[in-house]
Amino acid sequence: MSLLQIECLESRIDKPRDHYGQFAISPLRSSQAITIGNALRRTLLSDLEGTAIAAVKLAGVNHEFSTISGVREDVLEILLNLKSIIFRTQIQNSGLGRVRVQGPGIVTAGLLELPPGVELVDPRQYIATICNNSIFELEFRLETNTGYKIVNRGVDEKSLDFIQIDSKFMPVKKVNFFMDETQSNNLFEKETLLLEVWTNGSLTPQEAVSQSASLLTKLFNSLKNLDFKCETEDISTNEHNTAQIPIEELQLSVRAYNCLKRAQINSISDLLNYSNEELLEIKNFGQKSADEVIDALYKRFGIRLVYEKSENLLNSQ
Repeated sequence: MSLLQIECLESRIDKPRDHYGQFAISPLRSSQAITIGNALRRTLLSDLEGTAIAAVKLAGVNHEFSTISGVREDVLEILLNLKSIIFRTQIQNSGLGRVRVQGPGIVTAGLLELPPGVELVDPRQYIATICNNSIFELEFRLETNTGYKIVNRGVDEKSLDFIQIDSKFMPVKKVNFFMDETQSNNLFEKETLLLEVWTNGSLTPQEAVSQSASLLTKLFNSLKNLDFKCETEDISTNEHNTAQIPIEELQLSVRAYNCLKRAQINSISDLLNYSNEELLEIKNFGQKSADEVIDALYKRFGIRLVYEKSENLLNSQ
C-alpha cells in the first residue's frame, strides 16, 4: 500500500479567532476517503486539547447573579465574556491568572496577568467597562482539557469564593470533508479526501490535523498487540449442567409444582421430555400452569420449551 500524502490547498486567517485550512489527502482506494474523513472529523472535534477559564473569583462577589458597583456589566455578563477568551498554551496543569484595573476604562483580555507558558489569541477580547474610579479585580483558574465541561453552579470546592463556569476546551470549531474521484482505466478507482478545518486560533488547522492523525495512530497501533487467545466454551456441557437443575429452582406456584412432582418431573432434565401440549395432559395442570413453567424456564435459564408435540427439546438462546 502506497504512503498517503497531504497537501495544503489553502490557509488563511480571517480574524485572530478564525483560522481556516483546506487539505487534500491521497492516494486512496474506493471508500477509504469516507473512512478516514469520518475518523479525522470526530477526532478533530472532540479529542484535541484546549485551555479555558474554569473558575473565577471576583472581589466582593459571592455568586454569579450579583452586580459590581461602578461596572456596567453584571457578574453573569462578565463570566460569559471571560468564558469566550481563547488561550494558546503548552501547559498540562491548571494555572492561576488575575487582573486589577482602576477605572474609568475598558477591561480587555490584554490586561490579564497570565501564568508562564500561556498566551492570548486575541488581546482585544472585551471583558467589562468601569464607569468611575472603582477598582475592578478578579482572579481566575485555567484548565487544559478536551470537549465541553458543564459544572454545577456554586462555590468551587478546590478554592473558596471561586465561581465555577462552563468551559469549552475544543480548539476546532468546524470540520467538513468530501471526496474527489479520479478516473483510472475508465473506472473511478482512486479517491482524494478534501478536508476543511476551522479553528479558534489556539491551534492552526495544520497543527489540528497533525495532532488528530497522531491520536488515531496511537489508538489503532494499540490494537496490533491484542491477545486474541479466547477460551472456547463447551455449550453442550453447559446445557447438560442446566438440565440437572431441580425444578425447585424455577420457583413455581404451589399448584404447578405439586402437579409436576406427581408426574415424576423432578428436574429440568425430566422437563426436556415434555412439550407444551404434553404438559397440559398432566392431571390438574392447566394452560395457566404451563405458561408459568415456560415463562420461568426462559427468564431463569434462557431456554424455550418447544410447542410441537412431536419434538421434545429445549431451544437455548
